[in-house]
Amino acid sequence: MDIKTFVQVISKLPPQIAVLAKGPTGIGKSHIVHQVGDRLNMEVIDRRLSQMTEGDIIGLPELVDGVTRFAPIDWFVRACNKPVILFFDELNRATIEVQQCAFQIVLDRELNGHKLHPETRVYAAVNEGSEYQVTEMDPALLRRFFVTSLEPTVQDWLTWARNSKRIDPLMVSFIEKYPARLRHTGQLEPGKVYPNPASWDRLNTALTYAEMCPSQSCGENYNPLFYSMCSGFIGPETTIAFVDFVKNHEFKFSAEDVLNDYEKNKTLIYALTTDKKNDLLNIIVTYAATYKDDKEGLPLHQVENACAFVNTCSDEMLVNFMNMIMETKKLPTIRKFHKLLGNKVVEVVNAANTVT
Repeated sequence: MDIKTFVQVISKLPPQIAVLAKGPTGIGKSHIVHQVGDRLNMEVIDRRLSQMTEGDIIGLPELVDGVTRFAPIDWFVRACNKPVILFFDELNRATIEVQQCAFQIVLDRELNGHKLHPETRVYAAVNEGSEYQVTEMDPALLRRFFVTSLEPTVQDWLTWARNSKRIDPLMVSFIEKYPARLRHTGQLEPGKVYPNPASWDRLNTALTYAEMCPSQSCGENYNPLFYSMCSGFIGPETTIAFVDFVKNHEFKFSAEDVLNDYEKNKTLIYALTTDKKNDLLNIIVTYAATYKDDKEGLPLHQVENACAFVNTCSDEMLVNFMNMIMETKKLPTIRKFHKLLGNKVVEVVNAANTVT
């Protein structure tokens, strides 16, 4: 089942039906569950059962009025007090004891007398593949779930990457051009690193922290450390292809890319060299000069996008741009640019005159 269908289907299931998603590691199962949470406007309580003990679920014993009871864990209390999505990841890598605790929550929707909120949903995920050490699941437990195999497509990942705005645009472009590089589907050799959706996400986080985003490392801005950073997340074979793509990538933008889609392209545009920014400003001026509607001029949203770009440029480029716009003699367009940039241009010119 692809992600879009999965999200739609389980969003329509009643809260009392537990859901089990099966699939290989690294396909982004937890991200998918969070998409469901966003869709339903519900908090997701994410617990990786492979790292938990029995006490991490049932809580610790306490003596109350001479009677020993188990004090519930804080996250389970939240699931009892309000509607949430309770997500048990890596269920089949948990110990038998932990699985039995999960079984009680799925079967009875309660644990040690504490009942889940009627609208709380229970989702779980298991990893598939012979390369994983897993605990065989009780068939009785499986029968209590709505079970589905997740098979995310490359388009699923591309859609998520663009909508989340957390993945560097050049990384997205690489996967779009070479979709087979998103996830290794062949035999996994022990000790080797392979790409998967989750590792691309982690690589993006690491490169962003190191200020080596692909869109800022292309062409003459390439950092020699880029290869070493990438290989630790996606393996040497995919890294070679990715580095070659980044080093040789040359951004080419049209006036429409700025005027109509600046928000989408601003990260890549910001990374342009000064010369390329100047070239793009000239392209925008040419577009404005040849715009057919002399009565209204450029639409306001296009002028606003152009100004957003110009405001990222140097003061000298700002003044030159306004001079070129004035030379177009397109009065409606000139008025709109003057309203948004006029005061800043005056400030820049006055500051320059003060210095001289």
